[in-house]
Amino acid sequence: MTTPKKPSRILLLAAVYNLLWGAVVVLLPERSFQWAGFDEPALYPQLWQCIGMIVGVYGIGYGIAAYDYVRHWPIILVGLLGKIFGPIGFLQAALAGDLPWTMFRCIVFNDLIWWIPFSVILWRCYQQSAENSSAVPDHSTSVKK
Repeated sequence: MTTPKKPSRILLLAAVYNLLWGAVVVLLPERSFQWAGFDEPALYPQLWQCIGMIVGVYGIGYGIAAYDYVRHWPIILVGLLGKIFGPIGFLQAALAGDLPWTMFRCIVFNDLIWWIPFSVILWRCYQQSAENSSAVPDHSTSVKK
């Protein structure tokens, strides 16, 4: 059974976005730190670069998942969880005064805009899995004599 093209395109877009964002953060940590809304230079730019590396690695995962998203649904699930927990962590840090609220623009583009597409893709994976499992006869109750 072939998978619809739209989820694959969304995942390819997520892959390209994550790879580009990750590369910018790794190669230009101070510039991206300023764009994120920090007034002062990063104390440890290597930590910011590490975040960029993680985002880039997710991009590779989304690229892999784009070619068979039903098979690689765990990559999408892990990505969605990160995109949910990241904003929660941001909100806690911003409320505590540890992160500037201007960093919210990163949260919008890196996390929030992907919630619905990733959730829809995962729902489609679940539906397709349910269809496939109902199409297979269940022989577990038959007893051979």
